[in-house]
Amino acid sequence: MPSEYLELRSARESLRAGLAQVKESPFWSKHSDPELKIHRIHAYPAKFPAFITSKALAFAKSKGVRVKTIGDIFCGCGTVAFEARRNGIDFWGCDINPVATLIASVKSNSYDQSRLDYYFRGIIRAFPSASTNVDLSETAIDRLSYWYPKNRFRDLAKLLNAIKKSISPRSHYQQFFLCAFSNILKPTSRWLTKSIKPQVDPNKIPADVKHAFSNQVENMIHAWKQFEFDAKNETTILTANILDLAIPRKLDMIVTSPPYVTSYEYADLHQLSSLWLGFASDYRDLRQGSIGSTQHNLDFNREIKRLNKTGSQVVFSLFDRDQRIARSTAKYFLDMQAVASRCFHILKPTGLALFVIGNTEYKGVRIDNAAHLTESLLMSGFSRVRVAKRRLSGKILTPYRDSVGQFSGRSTGRHVYAEEFVLIANK
Repeated sequence: MPSEYLELRSARESLRAGLAQVKESPFWSKHSDPELKIHRIHAYPAKFPAFITSKALAFAKSKGVRVKTIGDIFCGCGTVAFEARRNGIDFWGCDINPVATLIASVKSNSYDQSRLDYYFRGIIRAFPSASTNVDLSETAIDRLSYWYPKNRFRDLAKLLNAIKKSISPRSHYQQFFLCAFSNILKPTSRWLTKSIKPQVDPNKIPADVKHAFSNQVENMIHAWKQFEFDAKNETTILTANILDLAIPRKLDMIVTSPPYVTSYEYADLHQLSSLWLGFASDYRDLRQGSIGSTQHNLDFNREIKRLNKTGSQVVFSLFDRDQRIARSTAKYFLDMQAVASRCFHILKPTGLALFVIGNTEYKGVRIDNAAHLTESLLMSGFSRVRVAKRRLSGKILTPYRDSVGQFSGRSTGRHVYAEEFVLIANK
């Protein structure tokens, strides 16, 4: 295992190192265990590979680090949360996206099969006579009406009301069925399938609501039959920005994958769920405070001075090509520098922080997220950072994204890197 890593002990050393030259690590690239169905209960962009958590725990054990509490500060749809509970380890995590934390909470909960069946039958019975009125703002209704034919909008309103009527809002079983509801919102809409950009497909026939929901619930119930929790460990998932939170206790290990700048605007991608579930009256409000969002308030001339050397080089290279993207990248890098410092302070003295992060590109400029984060971790006080490279096999044959964000093999699209880096920082 040691030969697979580039080991760096200072920010100066990290600046001289070329991370692109790091050899691919078989340990972090390959796995044999099939992914559990529970990790596929809800669509989610750039989903964290489940096997990374198991390998992270194996790495910690090999270094003599006993992990009782693991954290994920960008917990997304809860992959690390589920794997922690599966391994009998306490979990603490957060994400600013309420759709993500809904999915994460559902994935890390236990459900009785007979009660799931009971509630599902009650929802289906209530559906035909349920109200078509929705307790949503006019702004939300106007936006949702853009995506749905009238008959699909009415049926979704009836289904949502049937779920809320059949199950108490205090019950985690309601969360289960709201998660199922959330995952059928794109198939039942005009949203272009598999697109990472909000775009209408004029040729799409939206799926039938009742049929889509029934299939979704059936798939989710099968997922829980595949694996049932026996452990009684503690799981905490908060909807918040890590930089705004007080951590109630120290963590033994952090396993996380940060968002990338210029990559996904999560608030836009989850707008249907955010609006239907009442998380926001205007989905654009959820961009505020999101690390990696292009929407921000930044005093560029004043704040640019706080960037580390890697960040400064990238931002100034971008500035001549697109000042808006340069400012967004600067804000992202500054946030990630603060994240690195926060991670140092919330870990126990022997703790480890593992980040999975890739690089992006904009108008020919390589946005070196991995090198910037490595330098940030070392400047924050971590004693060393081990760097490994893992191959993303699915992007080898389709290394570009087309104009609507779908993967493509045509070089006319935006280049997508076929590898990412695993950074392991020792306190």
